[in-house]
Amino acid sequence: MPARITMTMAVLGLCALGLAAVAVADETKQQQKMQVCNDEASALQLTGDERKHFMADCLSKESGSVQQVRMKSCNAQAAAKQLKGDARKEFMRTCLSAPGQ
Repeated sequence: MPARITMTMAVLGLCALGLAAVAVADETKQQQKMQVCNDEASALQLTGDERKHFMADCLSKESGSVQQVRMKSCNAQAAAKQLKGDARKEFMRTCLSAPGQ
């Protein structure tokens, strides 16, 4: 019987670790979403109540994959900077490959 209890405790421990890993992954995704929304609000030069409303709306949306969110943010930043042609391509390449976005 003690072997069964030990095995059960080990399985429960592994399940708890799995749940903790999922929670960390969700937190990281939320942090990335917060960063992207913040970058987009900055690119649009929003301040005060406009920024608060934009952030609330941006964070509440289901916005797709991290790559899609990053693409949207980089596009907004490029548009705010009024980049065109090769300058826009270079900016987008740099923005999309930047770590932490």
